[in-house]
Amino acid sequence: MDTIRGLGRPQACAAATLNGSVARPSHAGPPAISRSRYLAAVGALFALFNSARVLAYLPTIWAVMATGDSGQHSLWTWFTFFGGNATMAIWLWEQNGRRCNAAIAASVGNALMCLGIIAVIAWTRL
Repeated sequence: MDTIRGLGRPQACAAATLNGSVARPSHAGPPAISRSRYLAAVGALFALFNSARVLAYLPTIWAVMATGDSGQHSLWTWFTFFGGNATMAIWLWEQNGRRCNAAIAASVGNALMCLGIIAVIAWTRL
């Protein structure tokens, strides 16, 4: 995929910005909310839903432990989910100046829950 000036952004994303800020049509009125409030809301929603997702892993763990049957669960899939969550946490950590925030904590929690499911699946297959 082509990037503009080595910024690592696809052209489609970078084309919509001008000097790092979103280009707005000249006829557009003021935004409904400030950019900082918008970013805070998106961050809070990300943390909320990803924190809730941590709890959503529990029924899978309980079901596999109760039945001892993990035949319908793919270790490859759960390792992929673990990798996605772990690398998201690392990427967020780096993008946030190596400071923790709720989104990073939620991603770490999701990665740990994936590891828990991997452990339960592996245990039932021994």
